[in-house]
Amino acid sequence: MDTWPSPAVPVLPGNGGTLRLFDTASGSVRDTAPGGAARMYVCGITPYDATHLGHAATYLAFDLVYRVWLDAGRGPVHYVQNVTDVDDPLLERAAHTGENWTELAEREIQLFRDDMTALRVLPPHEYVGAVEAIPEITEAVGRLLERDGAYQLDDDVYFPVSAATGFGAESHYDRQTMLRLFAERGGDPQRHGKRDPLDSLLWRSRRVGEPYWETPLGAGRPGWHIECSVIALNRLGMGFDVQGGGSDLIFPHHEHSAAHAEALTGEAPFARHYVHTGMVGLDGEKMSKSRGNLVLVSKLRAARVDPMAIRLALLDGHYRADREWTGGRLKAAEARLARWRAATALAAAPPAESLLRAVRARLADDLDTPGALTAVDGYVAAALDGDALPAGAGPGGPRLLRDLVDALLGVAL
Repeated sequence: MDTWPSPAVPVLPGNGGTLRLFDTASGSVRDTAPGGAARMYVCGITPYDATHLGHAATYLAFDLVYRVWLDAGRGPVHYVQNVTDVDDPLLERAAHTGENWTELAEREIQLFRDDMTALRVLPPHEYVGAVEAIPEITEAVGRLLERDGAYQLDDDVYFPVSAATGFGAESHYDRQTMLRLFAERGGDPQRHGKRDPLDSLLWRSRRVGEPYWETPLGAGRPGWHIECSVIALNRLGMGFDVQGGGSDLIFPHHEHSAAHAEALTGEAPFARHYVHTGMVGLDGEKMSKSRGNLVLVSKLRAARVDPMAIRLALLDGHYRADREWTGGRLKAAEARLARWRAATALAAAPPAESLLRAVRARLADDLDTPGALTAVDGYVAAALDGDALPAGAGPGGPRLLRDLVDALLGVAL
């Protein structure tokens, strides 16, 4: 599957420091420690609707991870992202609208690419659809069946959580919480005949009116969690550096994906860091299609909102924090963007080397974007106060300001 074009990333003087990120599994902020080039997998979209600001906030967070690693000399980053281009939400949306499901998926994937391009998000090295990965998924499910890491129920195939010795180590949820979230997020805990209500679907046999593929497992399509297990495992191997996504993926998706991969390989952990972003809400509720409260990136762009203002508005909040989207947030970002651009247009400004150190330090500390923005604001205020220019002021300050904001925050001034 084609990805989107990559923006150029300026090379800054020196190198940034070690990136520290909060790891859901350990419950602590820890150093990321790539052994050479960094490896990252971020769960992608199910393309049944357009990119909303909750999606955008998640992909911006991992874009910053990518950028901080590059600046620290951890590149080239091997970044993989999937697209769940066949799944129940997509099929249900297509049935509701009367549209062909493949045409719906193709349109929304392209819109997502356009939104990511406008927001200057660095693209994954490999962008893989579930449909194109079906041969490797069926091969993996077959291996699990051979080693009693899966079982058949009617013509479907399930993963027994009893086969995962460390099940629960990523989320740390108690069983009742797991059962509740499993039911809310695509699981089927009530299905009769399962060995455990938490067992997850690996292969869904052909159903009337649904797409299917003829495979050694029979006619059908893959389950959700095994898709990410196999795509990540076959491209990054075990123990890659960061598994990323929204906090709503902690369970069941990331817990089951890790369990599948660990059962396939007999190794652990699947990822060294499990990194999750907070939810973006509107009127006190998480943005979602079911609630009808989406603020779409494409609609903001169509209204001629500068994508860099959208980016700044989303960065003005810690990536792990749940936050509200308000009109005031966007207006504040537009004003900030205008001030920053005015500073880069100056003929002379204070030296910006200390600003570069400050922004690097803030981002290396669990992506403290509010702190980084505040540091830039302070420099810009001094630069725009022409009567306060210190000795050594000159054109190098505006140039370095422009380059560091571009390279580290992804904002083109």
